[in-house]
Amino acid sequence: MGLKYIVGATAEVSKTISESDVYLFAGITGDFNPVHINKVSAEASIFGERVVHGALVSGLISTVIGMKLPGPGTVYVQQDSKYLKPVKIGDTITAVVTLKSVINREKGILELGTEAFNQKQEKVVEGRAVVMAPSGVNEDK
Repeated sequence: MGLKYIVGATAEVSKTISESDVYLFAGITGDFNPVHINKVSAEASIFGERVVHGALVSGLISTVIGMKLPGPGTVYVQQDSKYLKPVKIGDTITAVVTLKSVINREKGILELGTEAFNQKQEKVVEGRAVVMAPSGVNEDK
């Protein structure tokens, strides 16, 4: 018996991005780009201040996919993201995932819309993911 999802269903997660989050992410990934971790260099950049790694913001989308929709056991097949606005330290980001379509019911392949918004409701990331949900999918229309 497969998992049941309704096209149009959404799930979300919110997090305020702290300075520690940025430093921990840099340490884990090795991405010490000065625009993220060096105040003086970042102030001289096009942003005028330090900004959060785009991949850290995308990680919040991964949290929704892996923990809520479709949920535990889901694996990425593809993720396309467009970064629309910089995310700053202290911003509260809400990642939203929407089930767009069931590509292959037997294999549990789903197409998801992926977005992230800041506390001003400005869209900072938009994209699309293809994932494999565990145990297949039964689609409700």
